[in-house]
Amino acid sequence: PSSSRALRCALALLTAFSTAFLTACASMVVPAPTAPRSPLAGTQWQLVAFESMSDEQGTARPPDPASYTLAFGPDGRANLRLDCNRGSATWQASAATGDTPGRRSGSLEFGTLASTRAMCPPASLETRIAKALPFVRSYVLVDGRLHLSLLADGGILVFAPAPRPPG
Repeated sequence: PSSSRALRCALALLTAFSTAFLTACASMVVPAPTAPRSPLAGTQWQLVAFESMSDEQGTARPPDPASYTLAFGPDGRANLRLDCNRGSATWQASAATGDTPGRRSGSLEFGTLASTRAMCPPASLETRIAKALPFVRSYVLVDGRLHLSLLADGGILVFAPAPRPPG
């Protein structure tokens, strides 16, 4: 009889301490570390040149840069206008260390591009850009322009800031 009373008392104390301990631990929520904000997040660009590393191809310039746009969402999604098509992909960037004043750079990769498939005019750069996007590996922001470098010297996409819509 007295041993069962002592056991019940010990269990009650153990339950009380366990509840207090778990409640204290639950209230100590540690916030998740936040990744440093990329200088690309929230920016919008329009293509001004596609520089090939091959002399045979040279540099291609779109007749209307506003037909080729790239918007980096703060949520990690990129929205693109590729001439007569629209597309989106995820993006992820890491800033380099040791940038010089007026120059920022880092690694950049895009996920799989999902896009419409309208037939653009024959001179369109849409196909070349859509094929190049998965090979982007780095970026450089210098002199107000965004340069996206492709893997293995595959070329450089050069963008200028896109005008913001009014309002």
